[in-house]
Amino acid sequence: MFTGIVTAVGRVARVTRGSTGLTLRIAAPYRGLAKGESIAVDGACLTVERAGRGWFQVHVITTSLERTTFGSATVGRRVNLERALQVGDRLGGHLVQGHVDGVGEVRRIRQRGDAWLMDVTMPPAVARVSIPLGSITVDGVSLTVNALPARGVVQLSLIPFTFEHTTLGERVPGDRVHLEGDTIGKYVEALLAAGPPRPRTRRRKKP
Repeated sequence: MFTGIVTAVGRVARVTRGSTGLTLRIAAPYRGLAKGESIAVDGACLTVERAGRGWFQVHVITTSLERTTFGSATVGRRVNLERALQVGDRLGGHLVQGHVDGVGEVRRIRQRGDAWLMDVTMPPAVARVSIPLGSITVDGVSLTVNALPARGVVQLSLIPFTFEHTTLGERVPGDRVHLEGDTIGKYVEALLAAGPPRPRTRRRKKP
């Protein structure tokens, strides 16, 4: 579980492709990483397989490649990072699972006052659970839905700190980004789709 508050920006140092996915070595400032620990890389929850001073290594399986942009990862790519939430930590963003629901595309970026407005297309799975002033995760960053200007499009308002301390400040129209819809919204959608529970029938006792 994560909060969508990026704690570091890492850089892809090595990409190894294989028949069962690919392996990424990421340069990062974290210390004390343990094998098996979870780290959100651009919002995708990945498991640390190896770690050393100033780096860690993760494996991206085939199913994850199908839902993310890691398939086109290259050496030098900067990625947003967040270590898993610990019990008692401050929940500065919102509840983020690290399960990328789909890939969106940056459509438009413009500055308004001291903020930047970013329009991003959304796949249907994310659009269905996105509401104005609700939560959405973009490349691992917890953001508020500023508006829904068109069908399948979300407008985000980025404050200067987010723009400067995450990779979102590097995005340009045409870039693809990882999206995770609001967790609570997804549960509500699933419950409504299942319909009301069936009433239990009482069995008659035998005389």
